Amino acid sequence: MSIILYTFETFISIKMPKTESFNRTLVLEQATTVFHDKGYNATSLQNLVDATGLNRSSIYNSFVSKLDLYLECLNVYEAKFNREASKTLLRAEDPLDAIKRLFDLYVKLISLEKFDKGCLITNCKAEMANHEKAITVFLEKNQGHTLQFLEDLIIKGQEDGHINTNQTSKIYALYLFSSLQGFRMTAILITDRTQLQSIVNSILQTIT
Repeated sequence: MSIILYTFETFISIKMPKTESFNRTLVLEQATTVFHDKGYNATSLQNLVDATGLNRSSIYNSFVSKLDLYLECLNVYEAKFNREASKTLLRAEDPLDAIKRLFDLYVKLISLEKFDKGCLITNCKAEMANHEKAITVFLEKNQGHTLQFLEDLIIKGQEDGHINTNQTSKIYALYLFSSLQGFRMTAILITDRTQLQSIVNSILQTIT
């Protein structure tokens, strides 16, 4: 039987769980606002310090790096939208109605909120895709899940006759995904609800 003896120095070198004296949810919201306003590259650590009230050491201790903080903000942003989308889609009567409600959700958010900064994830793709491996992985995962979700809806819609079969479900999924991306970019400068709804109607006419 062996006995392992720890010196005091060895004991204190063991990493203990970090305790945070701040509201992590609030800090992530504040950091997200900065990244949304300025983009990733233009956001400095000092910008994050000023926005969150944390000092540099606290940011590094809790989030490791600016990149890790950004990724956590992206994940929170994605989760928040997914919760809103899930509540909306639960009321859908059929797959086509679900797709329409997804676009309508964007129209609603654009109309009710200041959307001139665009979508954080779409902005991230424009700025950072293929520049940071971790961000590329996040974007690919986000895109993959969205495409699969849309394709599943289209398959069901084609089966029940609400969506035409002029194209395969995969092609229509790519079309709708591209339309959603473009719609979010268009809404940076165009926020008139009537115009936005006309765009949605034109998109939906293609698949019906």
